[in-house]
Amino acid sequence: MINNFETLPDNSRIWIYQSNRSLSKNEIESISSLVENFLEVWKSHGSILSSAYEIRYNRFIVIGNNQSFQNPTGCAIDSMVHFIQKLEKLYNITLLDKLNVSYRQGDFIAYKSLKDFKKMVKNNSVSKKTIVFNNLVQTKLEYVNNWETTAEESWHFRFFNH
Repeated sequence: MINNFETLPDNSRIWIYQSNRSLSKNEIESISSLVENFLEVWKSHGSILSSAYEIRYNRFIVIGNNQSFQNPTGCAIDSMVHFIQKLEKLYNITLLDKLNVSYRQGDFIAYKSLKDFKKMVKNNSVSKKTIVFNNLVQTKLEYVNNWETTAEESWHFRFFNH
């Protein structure tokens, strides 16, 4: 069952998949259709999950589940991961690699490997005030308040202490 993302409760579970590149308008339309088809039949122990999604900045696929309706089991989460893997193959994109960092450079969203981001910290190419995307947030409330934040307010801060 698909809901409007804005109507998901604050305690809804969130998964964020960042693309290694910007998606075109046509890709977003096609991916949106595929995500909707998946969420319409996404089940946990035979029960349809109450979920929603949004695609942000032509780069992030955000899927939310209303846990007060039904919690996804391991099998349901596995089915979502398999679906995301299919999207990766269909569009020749990377969505599951958590060892990459997205951050803002003005209006542009940059995407770097963790190794390159660490080098940029060392070279002062990014600062503690750089806006980063904390894809480790787990609830809608965290997503709304802490997803797009400064490096010093995110897990990225640990790279500035060395």
